[in-house]
Amino acid sequence: MPSIVPDSPSGYLTLQFLDWLAERPRSYGETMDAWRTSCPRLSIWEDAVREGLVELGEGRWRDREVLLTRRGRLVLLGRAPFAAAAE
Repeated sequence: MPSIVPDSPSGYLTLQFLDWLAERPRSYGETMDAWRTSCPRLSIWEDAVREGLVELGEGRWRDREVLLTRRGRLVLLGRAPFAAAAE
């Protein structure tokens, strides 16, 4: 079962998260300050990492850049499903 259901609150928030990352370069620290949550039902960051939609770039700890992966860009454009294909 995919961790992100497209037509759900978490799916909409995931798209908002990807769009937010696409606006301009974001650091890990900035991303965690804006998107970290203690609610297990809204694990937007964790789900995006697990599904291969984002990755960490170069840098040190909180200064590392958070990047959309190719798959993340395709999901944002509506050209790929949220969940990665099962292996």
